[in-house]
Amino acid sequence: MSPKSIQAHTIGIVVILLVYAGLASAYAIRTPAWQSPDEPAHYNVIAQISANGCCPVIEMGDWDSAYLDTLKSAEFALELLDRIDSIQYEDHQPPLYYLAAAPIFRLTDGSLTALRLFSVVLGGITVWLAYRVGRSAFPSRPLIALGAAGFIAFIPQHLSILASVNNDAASGVVIGVGVLAMIGFLKQERVPVWLLGVIAGIGWLTKANTIGLGAVMSAAIFYRWWISAADRRIASLIRDAILFVVPLLGLAAIWWVRNIGVYGFPDVLGLAAHDRVVVGQMRTAEILAQVGWGEYLRRAAETTFNSFWGQFGWMGLPLTAGMYWGILIGIGVVIVSGMIGLIRRVHAEKTDRRWLWTLVWLWIALAFAQYVYYNTSFYQVQGRYLYPALIPLGLLTGWSLDSWGRDRGGMLAWLALAPLVGLALLSAYLVWRVIPILAPGI
Repeated sequence: MSPKSIQAHTIGIVVILLVYAGLASAYAIRTPAWQSPDEPAHYNVIAQISANGCCPVIEMGDWDSAYLDTLKSAEFALELLDRIDSIQYEDHQPPLYYLAAAPIFRLTDGSLTALRLFSVVLGGITVWLAYRVGRSAFPSRPLIALGAAGFIAFIPQHLSILASVNNDAASGVVIGVGVLAMIGFLKQERVPVWLLGVIAGIGWLTKANTIGLGAVMSAAIFYRWWISAADRRIASLIRDAILFVVPLLGLAAIWWVRNIGVYGFPDVLGLAAHDRVVVGQMRTAEILAQVGWGEYLRRAAETTFNSFWGQFGWMGLPLTAGMYWGILIGIGVVIVSGMIGLIRRVHAEKTDRRWLWTLVWLWIALAFAQYVYYNTSFYQVQGRYLYPALIPLGLLTGWSLDSWGRDRGGMLAWLALAPLVGLALLSAYLVWRVIPILAPGI
């Protein structure tokens, strides 16, 4: 790769980060207060930690479905916010995001915008990590890295979540660090196995949706042992397993032991306590009883797709049908590009990269399984619950775009990023013209 090419792609990621910063900051400022899913509850965890220390306990009364429904139907009108601090149904969440945000809460006297901008910064780190993952995995194909970063940076709904008070911003950073470390480990760079355990353990202290890290890292450790020509003794695998598991469990146990003391065994995550509190939240069994499996699956697929790309507020403001069709056409272009690239190069693909695609698909499968598992209890068919898989999905997107772009070369190769430019333009339009509709009285 020429120095000019390296410079061009460095400029590319800088541009992506700058555009992301502008868009995400605009979402943080222009989205009306509390008009992001669960934002009041996440905010109140920070408020409680700032006032009383770590960590709050979820208990009866933290969920008031009637009050929440009133707030949502009135678009969080100012005169109804006198009890907003009683919305505390996220008190069971792991503490790292909230502990990190607490100093900002105290310094800004609880400014919602300041806390949103803190999440924006974390989201920017995730975008940069996605780029670094792509560069590490495919050092000679930087368009893959730019495609992955742009995909994550410009999805309108993802921007909306990253511009809200929500611990998803922190879990994205942990996942990004974990994937980058795992690739370095498999490339036999200086990434010790115990570091993987530390990162996975930090994930348990950040959000439960990072649980897939431990499983994928375990597969990576086994794979590296399996292909090792120098040392394939069982003792070596056991040693690595211990070095991985001990820091993972040691860090996770900090939270698990605390929860057992508060909620009782075996509720190590506080999820059983949460389920007891959120009385009245829609259950999947209720929907199935009303509409049956066929209609349920149709609704679930439609809502998941729509809300993955953009369905703002508390799921009350979807995009137009034309926008969803435009996104669907863009997805089709990306898939066709990927299929053409796969047909042309399936036999030429380096065998030392096939392990990466195995882990990519394993991660996506685990994220989808987690989404399905959550919906076996509560009816929460929201696309944002698939966001733990954004970096693997971004790599697939980047690979597909690069498969089209590198056949053309030169400046034409940059046209491969056109679908991501379209996403950025859509996000800009939405934050300027659509998001303010969520404000009361508009």
